[in-house]
Amino acid sequence: QEEGGTFLAPLADHSSIVFVGMGRDNSRDRSQHSRSRSRSRSRRSRSESRNGDAGKKSKPDDYGVDTMKISDDDAAFILGKGGKTKEKVARVSEAEIELFERDLILEFRGSKLQRRKAKKYAEGVMAQRTGPVNITEDYDDGDMTMLMVPQEAVGFVTGRAGNFLRTIEEEWCTLMFFCEVGSGRNKDFEKLAIFGGVRARRGAELKVLSAVETKVPGYLEKIKSDVLARDKGKDDSGTWGTDTMTFQDDELSYALGKQGGTRKKLERSSECIVQYVGHTAIFSGTRVQRKRAREYMKWLFEQLEGPVWVEGWEDRDDCTMVDVPSDCIGYITGARRATLGVMEEEWGVLMFFMNKTEDKGRGRGGGSEKLIIFGPTRGRRGAELKVMSGVETKTPGFFTKGVREKTSDERGFDTDRLIFKDDELSYALGKEGSTRKKLEGAAGAILQYVGHCAFIAGTGKERKRCREFVTWLLMQRRGAVTIRDINSREDATEMHIPENCKGWVTGNRGSELRRMEAETGTYMFLALDERGEERLIIFCHDAGSKVSPHGRMAAERLVNEMIQEKLRDDGGGGRGKDSRSPSRRRDRSDSRDRNRRSPSRRRSPSRRRYNSRSRSGGRR
Repeated sequence: QEEGGTFLAPLADHSSIVFVGMGRDNSRDRSQHSRSRSRSRSRRSRSESRNGDAGKKSKPDDYGVDTMKISDDDAAFILGKGGKTKEKVARVSEAEIELFERDLILEFRGSKLQRRKAKKYAEGVMAQRTGPVNITEDYDDGDMTMLMVPQEAVGFVTGRAGNFLRTIEEEWCTLMFFCEVGSGRNKDFEKLAIFGGVRARRGAELKVLSAVETKVPGYLEKIKSDVLARDKGKDDSGTWGTDTMTFQDDELSYALGKQGGTRKKLERSSECIVQYVGHTAIFSGTRVQRKRAREYMKWLFEQLEGPVWVEGWEDRDDCTMVDVPSDCIGYITGARRATLGVMEEEWGVLMFFMNKTEDKGRGRGGGSEKLIIFGPTRGRRGAELKVMSGVETKTPGFFTKGVREKTSDERGFDTDRLIFKDDELSYALGKEGSTRKKLEGAAGAILQYVGHCAFIAGTGKERKRCREFVTWLLMQRRGAVTIRDINSREDATEMHIPENCKGWVTGNRGSELRRMEAETGTYMFLALDERGEERLIIFCHDAGSKVSPHGRMAAERLVNEMIQEKLRDDGGGGRGKDSRSPSRRRDRSDSRDRNRRSPSRRRSPSRRRYNSRSRSGGRR
């Protein structure tokens, strides 16, 4: 419970566990009114919106449904603030969980193991409400790590109101509880149970150990053998393990970086868990991941001594090389490496210029230098295109001279190209690149403009979706867009907006749609169907969830809130779906634009006013 407190209660199967500071607040003890309001939202009629057919994963052979009868108080506790606790349990267990508040029934869907885990986690969460619980050895389904935490470090690890544990849970997709095993409590230690997959548990465990070492220096040495041997070979590759490296004081600060930025960069680029516990660097992952992390660390320190050259980089599958003109190097690097650092953080890669020692300083007056990018395929491509875009700005034609449009037939990861006209580029870019970023996020692809060429990288589905979004965007400059049917799409939700609410929902020159797009990471506009009737379509590769602030469901909630607000302001008026005849439909140069609001109209204080979008300029 977020506001502190230790709660004790027996589990239904007579096993037991103690859960302390799980990172939920007292909002679980909500009033019946609060839960009723949530219930009414979840039962809201879907007649006003329709999702495209979502692609569903194949169900396991032992897929089934289990149910659990719970009390009214338990319902509030398992739901959590805004449904976040239930979503967390579902995410960690990989099961589908539904709470029927009227009948007080909790339903679990998934494989036999997924249902068992979900039920176990749910019972543990609800047990906190009344008292401590002990766990027995059979509680472990291969999903639990038990870590001894010194008593003097428990408060530090838990954090104020459980905030530190909650942060680790969010970062690593785990459930974490302080608990008792067997009889009685050890006055010197508390046992922290961590639930989740092998990688998730390891990441959370090392994060906790790093905090403990801060409060109790030398503690890692006492339990090092147990920590390093844990879960060895228990991943899908069979090569899971842990390596270590010891730093001196000055080396540690360099390897850590500002606010841990260097450590995070190494972790994301190598896909290996990298954590510093005292002066010891711990690398956990598959054999390949650990090897990469050690190599990246070595090159990082070699840069302190002088130029670095990676022998055999042409034969590696974890790097990309970009030739950068010498007169663009300062622009790409930035002051004190700031620009490169931003790209590394954005794409989860490691980047540095390669030089052989004998070549140092050569070619500064002309030619180019090699910028090498290490990381996963998608991250490398994103960073590479970002660099190409910057170079093209300073040296037009360097990458785009003679480039033509290209559409790949590859289903896997590849790159397509589109060529823009002058007036199309500024419109598709938007203010400070906002429109490009919006289309990129909603499509789930990489979209980067290199000169007048749009590079679209991703899987076949992602590239196709992104090309469609760009095409529709440019069509809006000439008038209304017609999208006849979305039933076959898995990335769209359509909503029929009452006629008297359309101007309110879209806002002045589409400002409200832009606001909702920015908040939810979606792409939204009004389009005509096969009958010529107008409806709002929300596009995004992420369907979202009932509690997530991102995705199509989040955008749909915001639109519905605006509709309800408008109908309340109008005294409950409204004529339902838009059934205007074509003769009453006015032409628009942008189907997003709507009637200008009166300045005196009352607006909800929770909604921000956005600057109007100029028709003549680029996207705002």
